[in-house]
Amino acid sequence: MYVRSCLPLEYLDRLTDSTGLIQHAIYSIPRRESGYTTDDNARALRLCARLWSEHPDERMLTRVACYLSFLEHARCPVRGFHNFLSYQRDWLDAAGTGDCQGQAVLALAEVLASSLPAGYRALARELIDAVLPDLADLRSLRAQAYVIQAWAHLWRADVENLSAIEGVARLAAERLVECYYRSQRPAWPWFESRMTYANAVLPHALFDAAERWPDEAFLAVAESSFAFLDLVTTAENVFWPIGNRDWYSHGEEKSLYDQQPVEASTMADAALAAFRLQGDQKYLATFLRAHGWFHGQNSLEQPLADVQCGACFDGLQPTGINHNQGGESTLAYLWTELHSFTAQQALAASAKTAVASA
Repeated sequence: MYVRSCLPLEYLDRLTDSTGLIQHAIYSIPRRESGYTTDDNARALRLCARLWSEHPDERMLTRVACYLSFLEHARCPVRGFHNFLSYQRDWLDAAGTGDCQGQAVLALAEVLASSLPAGYRALARELIDAVLPDLADLRSLRAQAYVIQAWAHLWRADVENLSAIEGVARLAAERLVECYYRSQRPAWPWFESRMTYANAVLPHALFDAAERWPDEAFLAVAESSFAFLDLVTTAENVFWPIGNRDWYSHGEEKSLYDQQPVEASTMADAALAAFRLQGDQKYLATFLRAHGWFHGQNSLEQPLADVQCGACFDGLQPTGINHNQGGESTLAYLWTELHSFTAQQALAASAKTAVASA
């Protein structure tokens, strides 16, 4: 039986040094000149905190401590979190901006909602509280979506004293709905005038908001936007994400390449969120398409995941695979693989129910 706590982390460890997770790789060799990002270290923290919760051991706790320490160091005196750290340990951005703010809070929520040692959880709480005023001012839609996901995770875990972050999350959800109604056009039920990267985090956040506030417009917008995203990223029952070469602007052709692992991961994550709320099997089908993308069920019919060491190639180009294996790609694969167990359980339960009712 597949046990999700046994994910191979050999390659993640190769990319990690005493500072944190190195951002890029040349093939499978860490590229030191690329330095580090808060984005990637937050993703690694979220993954390892979840894995520790399922199977606590000292090695996983060491990983959690490394990535949590990076986020503590990334706290910016001006606002939020820095994002780019050089290999020489110099911050390259003057003030915290962009999506990394939401990524950091989402990872810290994972720590705070866990049973990790008290000091780890206390630090996560302090960091969230410290950046809370900045979260309310975020303009990045994806950063706001990550904040909603962070709050929802804490709410489901019955973490105490959530009123402040709940207020920020509620406001963020209302902003997403406003953007949706402002940007939608005939045959374009979307939040922006073009689809770019990590698109699925936007409907994902509204599925989370709808769980808490079912009487609002959150669910209707989540369903409509997710259905549209699913439609434009499915071709012959294969997941075909928006390429980051030219994105997909309203009224123009969808960019077919370069396809990025983060698109498959966020789509799979959003599909599971929708299934958890709605219980509709169509969402599991979407999850399986996105998960299969890593394993060769894609437009080039080539696997991107190295299932032995836990690495992932950086994407699909028109001419083939990008053979570099960076941090974001690897974590996108590992996070999706982690959740494939949940999907398998749901499918098995569904099959069992169908047999019983036959």
